[in-house]
Amino acid sequence: MGVSIPFLRRGRRGVPARPAPGAAFAEAVGLRVRLGEREVLAGIDLSARAGEVLALVGPNGAGKSTLLAALSADLPAAGGLVRIDGRPVGDWAAPDLALRRSVLPQSAQMSFPFPVADVVRMGRAPWAGTPLADSDEEAVAAAMAATEVAGFAARPFSALSGGERARVALARVLAQRAPLLLLDEPTAALDLRHQELVLRICRERAAAGDAVVVVLHDLGLAAAYADRAAVLHDGRIAADGPPAGVFEDELLSRVYRQPVEVLPHPRTGVPLVVPVRDGERNPVRAGDRSAMRNDQGGLTSA
Repeated sequence: MGVSIPFLRRGRRGVPARPAPGAAFAEAVGLRVRLGEREVLAGIDLSARAGEVLALVGPNGAGKSTLLAALSADLPAAGGLVRIDGRPVGDWAAPDLALRRSVLPQSAQMSFPFPVADVVRMGRAPWAGTPLADSDEEAVAAAMAATEVAGFAARPFSALSGGERARVALARVLAQRAPLLLLDEPTAALDLRHQELVLRICRERAAAGDAVVVVLHDLGLAAAYADRAAVLHDGRIAADGPPAGVFEDELLSRVYRQPVEVLPHPRTGVPLVVPVRDGERNPVRAGDRSAMRNDQGGLTSA
């Protein structure tokens, strides 16, 4: 139900208050989504909480991007409901919804050669007519600095590489400063440095009180940065909890149809997911792995 302090009324438009720490700012309850004749999501129950990074993981076609689109109100539910800030998403007018959630799609396309700075500035459009419009330039500058795109602010978006476009698109989302961030594969086009940068930004936004939902294929990044991971399989949630609890050999091997081992990082204890390749032998027995997890930061199997 409602989790935020009632929003403040100032000037011509309302400014939403920040959600309470740990509050379920976005919720899916019995969510079902159909695409054509196919039921892509079947009975999803999930919440995104303020102050938390939630990673959606699973194989191709599991329903991760569909779930993100339903949470953002970009796809209608065939059954169940989605709430944002305590209200069904359909009850929000589009301008008010844009003050509460920002969305990063898988690919960033733009028909006109807008300069990078203008693309990022588009993220501030929902705040027009509110007192927070006075913060537009500061928000744009901070978002560009965080994503390391300020150095090419004047370049046309169309002239950028795929990875540069991805970072500019993320800067636009950050400039929007909504308390719910929905990010669909934000690391897909990025090199190692910028993959880590993006997930550090996710952690920083969660530490500032935002609810962050991110679709990831890299289970190592999910294990290192997410507070919770929801493993999707055939349109359902196969597991939901801290990565140390849900990233387990048998579950991931079944879901991904690829044998894997889950081992603790020798220094941090964070789960490492390693594919088992043909001809390889595992020198560590399952029982020994469980003991290693317990010795390395108290990790246990689900």
